[in-house]
Amino acid sequence: MNDLPISVGDQVTFSKTVSESDVYLFAGITGDLSPNHVDAEFMRHTAYGKRMAHGALLVGYMSHCSTAILVNKNSPGETPVSLGYDRIRFIAPVFIGDTITVTYRIESVDQVKRESRAAIAVRNQDDQVCAVATHILRWVSNPTQK
Repeated sequence: MNDLPISVGDQVTFSKTVSESDVYLFAGITGDLSPNHVDAEFMRHTAYGKRMAHGALLVGYMSHCSTAILVNKNSPGETPVSLGYDRIRFIAPVFIGDTITVTYRIESVDQVKRESRAAIAVRNQDDQVCAVATHILRWVSNPTQK
């Protein structure tokens, strides 16, 4: 079996301004129409003062990075798949109009389990940490062709 094509310290980043359409499209797809996300008047009277992005939308941006880290990192006979996100925490809100940067960094590689773990941080334009998680990738053997 080959070594995994990923190493501790490998890193990707992704930056994006979270738009109103991002939030509304995500709300429509998921059915999460909480006033936190779609009701500006309601949010105006809260401690936050304005609408915020869904936490699960931020996880979607994390997922983009888990795909991006694999570009040109093939392991013949195996398919990398996500085993999930551990210890997801939403530390500060991401508001509509904020520009976020997601940093995805490989923290460990287990050649025997065929897994890697990555630390993920989402920061806003003020460098404030808004979300964190640990992502687990596993390389699964493909069935042999006859």
